[in-house]
Amino acid sequence: MTYPKLLRPWLLALAIAPLSAAIPAEAILDFTRPDAARGFRVINDGVMGGVSSSRLEFVAEGMVFAGTVSQENNGGFASFRGPLRVPAGARALLLTVRGDGQSYKLSLKQDDSNATGQYQASFTAPRQWTTLRFVPTDFSASFRGRALAAPSIVLGEVQTVGLLIADKQVGAFRIEVRSIGAE
Repeated sequence: MTYPKLLRPWLLALAIAPLSAAIPAEAILDFTRPDAARGFRVINDGVMGGVSSSRLEFVAEGMVFAGTVSQENNGGFASFRGPLRVPAGARALLLTVRGDGQSYKLSLKQDDSNATGQYQASFTAPRQWTTLRFVPTDFSASFRGRALAAPSIVLGEVQTVGLLIADKQVGAFRIEVRSIGAE
């Protein structure tokens, strides 16, 4: 079949276009703007009687999560959590951080309830600004530290994001978060 010259470039573009367009990497939360962390809160082991402490503060380069983890009184963790709306169809989350070389967990929840499980992916905080990429298979389901049998997380259904430091890492910690993005 022969098409008019006017339609040929358009048809060629259709022939080579992917069937589903990729979502471009975009910042969902830009923590260089303090209003980006509206609704974020610290949750430490004090909810179980522990004495760990942490705080969120804002500097020009992003949000700082810092404090001290203690195992006294059966404690041993510090965390923060806040709202995150990931675009439907997102294939990965991008976390731009700089830290102290300790191990942290990126936590995702599909609601904001304390009575439901979460999905966590572990990472070591790089000492220089680095963008870490997380795909659904990087996350494991858990509830209060215990593994759960659950389907893979659907990033487009995430409603809450947080960071956690635990795993018997006691003492001071500090990590800076510049942004969370999706692709």
